[in-house]
Amino acid sequence: MADTTASSPAANCVEKLKSYVKTKKGCILAAEILISFIIVICYAASLYGGYSAVAICEMIFAMVFFGIFMMELDKQFLLVNWLWSDFFRAVIGAALYLITSLICVIGGAGDGARIAGGVFGLIAGILFAYDTYTIFLELKSTRQHAAASTNDRV
Repeated sequence: MADTTASSPAANCVEKLKSYVKTKKGCILAAEILISFIIVICYAASLYGGYSAVAICEMIFAMVFFGIFMMELDKQFLLVNWLWSDFFRAVIGAALYLITSLICVIGGAGDGARIAGGVFGLIAGILFAYDTYTIFLELKSTRQHAAASTNDRV
């Protein structure tokens, strides 16, 4: 008979998912994915569906980084500086969401789905800006830590 005491890879992945969502970064990325999905639905129901491209791209980027950080691939693939990559993703996401959402809210008269997508987009812009801020604090602490360890060698 098969050994039932060994954990399956799927169960291990689910456990990593559950534990990562409980972290601060995991919660932020999960919220970014969820709100981007809501925005995609709002813009898809709108008369102007083209605005959904920003939400789709940001949702996919957030999913990729969620998977990378959840599976701890950032510690295995050291060729890419994942912290800076995530920082630029969050900065670009915040800027794009704020710009497109303001356009949709200001010019969306008569299209309720477009206005709703714009309002959720403003919330997403604030969420991405908060993510940018938390990454910036981490970058700043990493830089100070690296500078302190360099000064110890002198």
